[in-house]
Amino acid sequence: MADQLLDRYDAAIIGGGAAGLNGALMLARARRSVVVFDAGEPRNAPADGIHGLLGREGMPPADLLTRGRAEVEQYGGTVVSATVANVARGEQDFVVELSDGRTIQASRLLVTTGLIDELPDVPGVRERWGRDVIHCPYCHGWEVRDQAIGILATGPMSMHQALLFRQLSDDVTFFLNGLPLPDEQAEQLAARAITTVPEKVAGLEIIDDTLTGVRLDEGTVIKRQVVVVAPRMVARATFLDALGLQSQAHPSGMGEYIPVDAAGRTEVPGVWAAGNVTDLSAQVGAAAAAGAAAAAQINADLVQEETQKAVAEYRNR
Repeated sequence: MADQLLDRYDAAIIGGGAAGLNGALMLARARRSVVVFDAGEPRNAPADGIHGLLGREGMPPADLLTRGRAEVEQYGGTVVSATVANVARGEQDFVVELSDGRTIQASRLLVTTGLIDELPDVPGVRERWGRDVIHCPYCHGWEVRDQAIGILATGPMSMHQALLFRQLSDDVTFFLNGLPLPDEQAEQLAARAITTVPEKVAGLEIIDDTLTGVRLDEGTVIKRQVVVVAPRMVARATFLDALGLQSQAHPSGMGEYIPVDAAGRTEVPGVWAAGNVTDLSAQVGAAAAAGAAAAAQINADLVQEETQKAVAEYRNR
């Protein structure tokens, strides 16, 4: 990735995942000066492969990003390994400050920094995350089909996960972890032959670097090959505080996100957002598509501004 920076760009993209790189590709092909700042902390790094992405099924996440960076640079875009510390409004443009002290100016911003997964404080969950502790049936479901699956109740999405993973296996156990179970949900679980365990969970049982079960507080171990959790997902957005743009609680209760309109615009003029930072459940394909759509809107916005200036100059001739 390039490290040479211009003083100013038409657009700065903060976040070098699928949404950010696809947005940069669109803008670079539109002959816009564009820079992508990539902190190098992809959320899907623990995953073996990307799934549900036509034409790239099973590709390792790192390979997709490497290919994407090369495509952006092929059209003149710049991708820089750097963390953005702060973004502020300058006299005309946005001022983007990096953690190493460098700054650039940009006319428009696209925020594609993704999410942080706040995992439940259960021993073993973090260590096995992305391996045999998973969260998404569409990302990992086929790979764990017909296995002994445990659903750990952690939030409002856990019941939904239990029903979705039941489609993939006949052996699903829902660990309530001491949480109450409404009668309607209990009936649904019973009808789908999903076993419920009301006791609190002490941690995951791991032997020889392999998940073997779920240990309850009273010591019993219930054998499981896979455990499903619902992390609280929080937008990476604290660097936007100086713009007055902060994450908000998502209506689903799943976490925090940056709200945008149908075009990807945030409430701050000149700032767009795309991908998981604004859509908590977006997979790679959806995130990439959202990045491309937001980039098209940014380009159109710049064209409109440039046309207005050109008309004003034309009238003054």
